[in-house]
Amino acid sequence: MNTHTTTTGTVPEPIWTPDPEHAARARITEFAHFAAARTGAAYPDYHDLWKFSVGEPSAFWSAVWDFFDIAADGDTGEVLTDASMPGARWFPGTRLNYTEHALRHGDSPEAAVVSISEDGVTTEISWAQLRRQVAAVAAWLRGQGVGVGDRVVGYLPNTVHAVVAFLATAGIGAVWSACGQDYGASGAASRFAQLDPVILFAADGYRWNGRVHDRRGDVAELARQLPTLRRTVHVPVLGLPFGVDDAQHAIWDDVIAVDAEPDFVRVDFDAPLWVLFSSGTTGLPKGIVHGHGGVILDHHKLLGLHNDLRAGERLFWYTTTNWMMWNMVVSGLLVGATIVLYDGSPAHPDPQRLWDIAAEHRVSVLGLSPGYLLGCAKAGLEPGGDLDLSALRLIGSTGAPLPPQSYHWVRDHVGERVQVASTSGGTDVVSGFAGSAPTTAVWPGEISAPLLGVALAAWDADGTPVVDEVGELVVTTPMPSMPIHFWNDPDGTRYRDAYFGTYPGVWRHGDWVTVTARGSVVISGRSDSTLNRQGVRLGSADIYDVVEDLPEIREALVIGAELADGGYWMPLFVVLADGADLDDDLRERIVTAVRTQASPRHVPDEIIAVPAIPHTRTGKKLEVPIKRLLQGAPLEKVVGGDTVDDSASLHYFTRFVPRQVQP
Repeated sequence: MNTHTTTTGTVPEPIWTPDPEHAARARITEFAHFAAARTGAAYPDYHDLWKFSVGEPSAFWSAVWDFFDIAADGDTGEVLTDASMPGARWFPGTRLNYTEHALRHGDSPEAAVVSISEDGVTTEISWAQLRRQVAAVAAWLRGQGVGVGDRVVGYLPNTVHAVVAFLATAGIGAVWSACGQDYGASGAASRFAQLDPVILFAADGYRWNGRVHDRRGDVAELARQLPTLRRTVHVPVLGLPFGVDDAQHAIWDDVIAVDAEPDFVRVDFDAPLWVLFSSGTTGLPKGIVHGHGGVILDHHKLLGLHNDLRAGERLFWYTTTNWMMWNMVVSGLLVGATIVLYDGSPAHPDPQRLWDIAAEHRVSVLGLSPGYLLGCAKAGLEPGGDLDLSALRLIGSTGAPLPPQSYHWVRDHVGERVQVASTSGGTDVVSGFAGSAPTTAVWPGEISAPLLGVALAAWDADGTPVVDEVGELVVTTPMPSMPIHFWNDPDGTRYRDAYFGTYPGVWRHGDWVTVTARGSVVISGRSDSTLNRQGVRLGSADIYDVVEDLPEIREALVIGAELADGGYWMPLFVVLADGADLDDDLRERIVTAVRTQASPRHVPDEIIAVPAIPHTRTGKKLEVPIKRLLQGAPLEKVVGGDTVDDSASLHYFTRFVPRQVQP
């Protein structure tokens, strides 16, 4: 039986329920009263508020705008003048600026950003210092002739420099894009060269797992591949000398020494704020463009209402500049929170590192990956008993489905009143589709509810909504944070094909999802990597939930490959824990676990031990590329090597191409 579905009609007990006193004080409750006073309706629980948010989107987003006191010019009172997808038109005539909102919390001496290096060096930047540095960099950019719509890029690790450079760029109406330095020069250039950038901010290197990675050579090569650059700003993260002194280069310390006052340029609601890139696993990375207004609105909603994040609290989400969660972390500044950055391995010098940071810096909202939480359980960590986590109230998790056992582990080993907020979203909307709130219950293995303003549903192949059945994740009304367009897609063809080709006028995200009768959401994996055995479809996450729970298994990857001869091959690849052997006993326990806890029709054809499983740079397993590889596609056509965290592990899978597709 699929452990996530509830077709029997029985309702499982939640593992966490809202504390009535906390729920009454939560900002989402305050917002519900605020909205009720405007509409004359009542929203006694979360699902009533959600129905209002998707049924009356203009009224809902207008309420969000006023509740968070969004500052703008030209506000006509119009909200959604065209609800078509794509092409929705939000707040026409309105002009505003992201950085103005991020820095509007005053010149307090309290910390705005805490930046921690893997070697333990910690830098705190106050709100006053952040404001001064952003103003200095913005003035320097203006001095280089950078203006509205110009592109500025960052080849930077997750340090305060990236935050300052981004805010300065956005503050003058220019467009930002960034990637981490785990990409080589060619990988970064495959993204940045599409944008014709005029300024490059680049660090000398970064630290990872106890090693220093000198990137000065890659910086020089990257600059060579970006012929439109006017200047390169060298950022001394490691303190290595750049050895350049000419008009084409500048030093970070000189740039932030400029004496200037903030001067924000208010731009159109849908003016480009940043360009985020897809993983590029199936071709040239797509440049996904989001606007100032949509991001400001959506991130206030997600962080301020769903995460209940407030001024003075601390937000720490483990991420890199490659991932949209970096953008979300920076948006903690919008609600006045202190953001905590960590640049380094989450397991150096030991697996408890992220918990140590959360305890030391009194973090209220902590974001961790499903893989990290599983690893903590297998390592026998006891963060709730060994550390002072009394400030922690919410653990967020995204990037992959969170298995049920991780919910139990958090309750038993971190704190029974810590809410687990598994979230599903994506780079596409730089936000979420489903998540939690202080007023929603939590069930193991499930996401509490669709987010406010997200008309999420599960549809079958005919476009009919289904409940308690797996279907395609669709969004039936527009969200302000949907992309304004793709870069270099003048007629919108690529954009329409990406999301609206299956159900015209309705966003199809590409995930298998179940919406339960009680309103919770279960993500079963990507719909284009679905395991279709004898007409029965199953998401890969259902296999991972049971297999990765075995102590001998560090990680698993399951593939369902349709073969040219009409056959279907479903291998399970496993990375073994130290000291474990894939013997007959372990194979039998894996088969039994899949048969009894997931699906008897989805017992793997083979179980194969591999040294590692490849992921995208943002940590997602490369299911679709490996499926294509097993179906006979050449490696160079499957995925670009610079988009993979371990290209050698990807190459290893070429040996498993079945005989049915071999020449």
